[in-house]
Amino acid sequence: MKIAIVTGASSGMGREFLLKIDKEYKLDQIWAIARNKERLDQLQSWVSTPVRTFSLDLTDPTSIDAIAGALGEEQPWVQLLINCSGYGKFGTFESIAQSDNTGMIDLNCRSYVAMAQTVLPYMNRRGIILNVDSMSAFMPLPHVAVYAATKSFILSWSRALNVELRPRGIRSIAFCPYWVMTSFFDRANDKKAIEHFDKVYTTEFVVDKAMAYMRKRKGDTCVPGLYAKLLHLTARIMPKRFVMWFWGKSQKLY
Repeated sequence: MKIAIVTGASSGMGREFLLKIDKEYKLDQIWAIARNKERLDQLQSWVSTPVRTFSLDLTDPTSIDAIAGALGEEQPWVQLLINCSGYGKFGTFESIAQSDNTGMIDLNCRSYVAMAQTVLPYMNRRGIILNVDSMSAFMPLPHVAVYAATKSFILSWSRALNVELRPRGIRSIAFCPYWVMTSFFDRANDKKAIEHFDKVYTTEFVVDKAMAYMRKRKGDTCVPGLYAKLLHLTARIMPKRFVMWFWGKSQKLY
């Protein structure tokens, strides 16, 4: 049985990935993981591939056990793992609740690592692990400090994992979009800690770019969109002190 697994599948980029995978891949099932059961149950009406849903909170280690159990029972061939669950909180480090600061680390980092390690025994040559990352992975960002740090972790880990998995013919990709119009903002910026978003992409645009990148035979980092690519280049060549200063000025943080 050939399957793809998408976390954070009930909305935003996760749902968009599920829709694109349904059109592009011939699979027996897509496994969709998210907390919102009602939204998960609606997914089957949008796609032709059978969808198996898992209403789970991936910050709970027992949720990973549930996925491991289902994989052990079905023994599928996992062609794709899309790690798309995650959240952010904007504001000063001290103003953000400790439960959110540690929660971002749990969901944005620990759950990605745990899902990849759980799924890898069921992957064969040409399998892909795509970790939804962020442009913030390339720079430290005041007032988004913990979120940006979690994304830096994902970038570093994804690249190193790609090298380790190369002998098996499996790719690990860090997918690093700029701002994307999703419900992410409702939770991340509820107190309007950040007010200026110079460029916001659609989920369809960035996911199309990710799908095209996955068709390539090599590469470990996808930055979709010309504007995002220019910012990526700037972040690479400019001193990080300047990058942080420029970010703060653009957001009128000081």
